[in-house]
Amino acid sequence: MLSRDSASIERARAAASLLRGGVAPEEVAAAVRRTEAKIVHAHNLHPSFGWRALAAAKEAGAKVVLHLHQYRLVCAVGVCFTDGEECLRCKGRNTLPGVLRNCRGSWPEALAYGAALSLWQRRIVELADAFVVPSEFAAERLRELRAPLRPDRVHVLAPPIELPAPREGDRPAGRHALVVSRLAPEKGVDVAIDACLAAGRPLLIAGDGPERHALQARVVSARAPKDAVRFLGSVSDSELRALRERAAVALVPSRSAETFGIAAAEAMAQGVPVVGSDVGALAELLDSDALVPQGSPQALAEAMQRRWGDLDAGERGRLRVAERCAPEAVAQRLKRVYEAVAGDA
Repeated sequence: MLSRDSASIERARAAASLLRGGVAPEEVAAAVRRTEAKIVHAHNLHPSFGWRALAAAKEAGAKVVLHLHQYRLVCAVGVCFTDGEECLRCKGRNTLPGVLRNCRGSWPEALAYGAALSLWQRRIVELADAFVVPSEFAAERLRELRAPLRPDRVHVLAPPIELPAPREGDRPAGRHALVVSRLAPEKGVDVAIDACLAAGRPLLIAGDGPERHALQARVVSARAPKDAVRFLGSVSDSELRALRERAAVALVPSRSAETFGIAAAEAMAQGVPVVGSDVGALAELLDSDALVPQGSPQALAEAMQRRWGDLDAGERGRLRVAERCAPEAVAQRLKRVYEAVAGDA
């Protein structure tokens, strides 16, 4: 693995790298030659890898698979969500709306991202031999955004999700609703808070982010009972497994179009019944009875009550995730992508 930490790059250098199409591509070429790699599987190119990394891999003799986890080929923030609402204004190389709306929260950063995406989008696409996206919805959304992808080179591949071993004995009765999320506007955590307060169900929130103080103030202003809503901040993987083990239901109240829904799938893998917004790829994971209109606390509360502690629903969800996301199944599908790319003349 060759990785770079974007958080360690100062803004001026990150902007320069974006506009140049990446820095130090020779590191990629050297890694390909050293390992005799046949395929370079690239993730999250911006800001430091860029198209130059893909070109270096190709020149060193490797094929390139580009993994598009979000919509950042067109959208500067990657999630098509800004100013509290879904946004599809940028299309193809026209990234000017993202600059004018300052989607990155900093005018120089918005300008750097907008210019870089417009300049290098087609070059990145031309250098990739195949693209991997996490859902059918993600593939369709990229078409809607006019990303210049050849449909025959786009492969849908769900992310691998660890499946815990089946527990022996009965599952303990759930005690709380659980939200696992970055605390950002597009995640809709405020909707989960309002739904649980209306239903009189305790809510635990695992995760942190820029909205934490506003969400805590929301609970205070609602004069909620003590411990009706608890903010746990960032938790370890083992703590998260324990929280899910004791959860009666997991909530995924997103406002934005999820490209997959990792939080939903991880809860389902542990047999937790899940209720979520009918947005993005969540409809590919959840059945219709578990989907509610985004932004509606009442609908979320009603669905949560129906699924509270429903072990049968939890087992159905676990089987669905096992079929799509078990590491062995994902590996076999990825192998077929690699074989198709390696055999492409």
